[in-house]
Amino acid sequence: YTAIMNPTVNSYKRLVPGYEAPVYIAWAGRNRSPLVRVPASRGMGTRLELRSVDPMANPYIAMAVLLEVGLHGIENKIEAPAPIEENIYIMTAEERKEAGITDLPSTLHNALKALTEDEVVKAALGEHIYTSFLEAKRIEWASYATFVSQWEVDNYLDLY
Repeated sequence: YTAIMNPTVNSYKRLVPGYEAPVYIAWAGRNRSPLVRVPASRGMGTRLELRSVDPMANPYIAMAVLLEVGLHGIENKIEAPAPIEENIYIMTAEERKEAGITDLPSTLHNALKALTEDEVVKAALGEHIYTSFLEAKRIEWASYATFVSQWEVDNYLDLY
């Protein structure tokens, strides 16, 4: 899921604790720190805010995945965990663990590893798109992993 919604190396630069973008897998009604928010005021319908999606995500692929994941949850009667109304950013790691809150992948590399284990997303994409996406993103990650940035030069060249 995360690799589809955050498809570039740069997507993960904003998914860091303490900023507005979520980094923890949880949901809430009023709280803005979880991944999913279901606003309390509903009127004639209910809406969800999925707060991690990067503007670089393909909207058609993202929507296909969201619909498939939602349908999978409905068809399999998967119960949602309790909402987390506390500010997750100020919770300790132990408090998050006790509440059943896990982390989103923090890099494209980790997101791709998670994607290889996600049969629901694979079904949503179909074999061709799934395989092509993984191949392209693995190439992107390999290129990034071997690139020496200016920050590295500035911070390490004189030390070593």
